[in-house]
Amino acid sequence: MFEILTVCTGNICRSPLAELLLRTRLAGLDVQVHSAGTRGLASAPMTEEAIRLATLRGVADDDARAHRSRFLTERHLESPDLILTMTRDHRRAVAELAPARLRSTFTFREFARLAATVPDEAIADAAAAAGPDASARVRAAAVVVAAQRGLTLGPADAEDDDVTDPFRRSWATYELSGAQLDPAIDQVVRVVRLAVA
Repeated sequence: MFEILTVCTGNICRSPLAELLLRTRLAGLDVQVHSAGTRGLASAPMTEEAIRLATLRGVADDDARAHRSRFLTERHLESPDLILTMTRDHRRAVAELAPARLRSTFTFREFARLAATVPDEAIADAAAAAGPDASARVRAAAVVVAAQRGLTLGPADAEDDDVTDPFRRSWATYELSGAQLDPAIDQVVRVVRLAVA
């Protein structure tokens, strides 16, 4: 089994959307996907707009409506093999709570940008070298992606590594946020499936 954690601010829009999308797209694998918020509300549901984004992307309505937010704590950062945040500020919050986890922590869009430069074979080889344990294999793949941080040109605008916060904004902003997240989810799914194959 391996574990992925997604992180945003309130844990009612972006991170639960990503959690549900990853859980849906990685169905059939022995994976646990959770989410939390750096200023998470206590047991709040997803916004209706975020639920709509999820269901438009194939998530069951009941699954989206079952979500309840939680506040990110140090304990939540102990076991995930991959930690994916929505913004650089969220990544910084993770690093402050658990500095040792920085190597396996990325913003979603940063992960996608870096992973796109790593050939399938490099991910598969690193995972194979880590042995049969799925958790170790995913962590090894994350290390390969993290190694690109010093080698890959960063975005022209640092904000391009962030996913826009749509909370209390227009439906168009929700759509923008979802559109920013979609290709990042694709890269996470690609890397994880290669790692555990």
